[in-house]
Amino acid sequence: MSDPASTAEARLPKDIAAEKGMVNVQIDGVWRQVPKGTRMIEACRMFAVEVPHYCYHPKLSSPGNCRMCLVQMGMPPRPAPGQEPVRDENGYESIGWMPRPVIACANTVGENMGIRTTGELVEKCREGVMEFLLINHPLDCPICDQAGECRLQEHSVGHGRGQSRFVDMKVKKPKNVDIGPRIRLDDERCIMCSRCIRFMDEVAGDPVLGFTQRGTYTTLTVHPGRKLDSNYSLNTADICPVGALTSNDFRFQMRVWFLKETKTIDVNCGTGANIVVWTRGNKIHRITPRQNDEVNSCWMPDSHRLNFHYIDSDHRLTEPLVKKDGRHHAASWTDALAAVRAGLDRFSAAETAIIASARMTNEELHLTMELAEARGIEEITTVPRSGESDGILISADRNPNTTGARLVWRREDPSFRLAGILDGVRSGKIKALLVLGEDLTEAGFTADDLAKLDFIASTQLLAGPTAEASDVVLPGAAFAEKRGSMVNVTGRLQRLNRAVEPQGQSRDDWEILRDLAGRKEPHLIEDVFKSMAAKVPEFEGLNLSKIGDLGKAVVETGVTIPLLENERARKAAGQIVG
Repeated sequence: MSDPASTAEARLPKDIAAEKGMVNVQIDGVWRQVPKGTRMIEACRMFAVEVPHYCYHPKLSSPGNCRMCLVQMGMPPRPAPGQEPVRDENGYESIGWMPRPVIACANTVGENMGIRTTGELVEKCREGVMEFLLINHPLDCPICDQAGECRLQEHSVGHGRGQSRFVDMKVKKPKNVDIGPRIRLDDERCIMCSRCIRFMDEVAGDPVLGFTQRGTYTTLTVHPGRKLDSNYSLNTADICPVGALTSNDFRFQMRVWFLKETKTIDVNCGTGANIVVWTRGNKIHRITPRQNDEVNSCWMPDSHRLNFHYIDSDHRLTEPLVKKDGRHHAASWTDALAAVRAGLDRFSAAETAIIASARMTNEELHLTMELAEARGIEEITTVPRSGESDGILISADRNPNTTGARLVWRREDPSFRLAGILDGVRSGKIKALLVLGEDLTEAGFTADDLAKLDFIASTQLLAGPTAEASDVVLPGAAFAEKRGSMVNVTGRLQRLNRAVEPQGQSRDDWEILRDLAGRKEPHLIEDVFKSMAAKVPEFEGLNLSKIGDLGKAVVETGVTIPLLENERARKAAGQIVG
């Protein structure tokens, strides 16, 4: 009977790897195991080995046209007939290295393959590629908007020659070209990576970009008679490795190395795209998408990323207001809160209603329900907000936290009481309203409806009809000024983080709700989440820290995100890495 130990020792590395669906690959002299079918560039990335590249993007097809990712590949020599492969003491076959490089972005790994990302052959090839890319590239780094984020700039330092041998006149290409309402093209900087073309074709579904001419005269352009006006056009600026495509909104506004990055989520619809808010001082300068393969992949709509300028606009309400003799006057927080409590105390619970918002965080919705229960108010609702899905990332639910409201309030439809409240206002049954973050004219209320009420208190961000009709206005915080959590349409609990401080005397809404209830505690948003998690089974065992940057799936809703479905299908077909 054979010894199990000796049998285990006789097994070859390839057999052990194959049992796990893996292959053995030697990367820069070190043997690694990677999943079968992995592209070379991704195999290297798994072990923090850099392979410079421009055209490659894991969410797009791989044309292999920049040639920057060249590596040296090796495979075991084919043994002569009747001979066994030569193996070392660990069971790996000896590698014969090819005398020419291969591109790492489009080639997949195989058993006993060797990859060299350094060495004379590879380094000379990269120097040559960089030299060709820089032949006609302008030397305008000091005034280029991409400075600080430019891959060409980075790789020219790490892999370039350090000086140019090109002495002829550079080919001049179009500059500052208006190709769309939100984006500019400086074609003289373009290195023909084709990322923007592939994104518009494969992800945005609007193949409006392409190359014209040939050789050094190749030019990026839009289809005749068209503009780059897709609602996803600014994603092309995100993935452009140089400064060829830039955002009109951010162009020449701020150097990126001065900006602070805050990871948070988008609140313009139920998808809850993961984003980075870029700030300096107390001002937001731009918003960009953040990768989360369970929510928005790497992308986001232009309409969502540009919807932040209202935060420091002239229409922003930044101090408490109390109405006297038909006009609003600035008041202290103490006086304004006292006025709200006194106003609500004049009416019975049956004569009072609370209209909250599915734009509020879970913590705010939790405190809203506690306030309603403490006062015995049963008429409490949110305002539904819906539209058409764009079939990519924009959800038909335009509220970011409808799912959260369902979980926190334990209601299948948190807005089902809205119609009854409106009827109650019109019949005179409801005499007082507490409105939290909503403009009631968007919920079917007219100016005459608001005029019928004896008392209205509201938390608001911007001046508007509801703020104008309110007896007391409390200035709340915008999404970038608060912390908390929300649940998106697919049932994923995500974290909202503060990027800037509230404007003026504005306060975080959960603090306003706590003070309206006359409570001194909780002192921290984490304590609110803990109190809420004790009542919401889906949040049990979680806290804001445990949610993490990418969120946690807490409930199954049956809703899917079209872009992710398309991406998974393309990944399964081998068209992208994903």
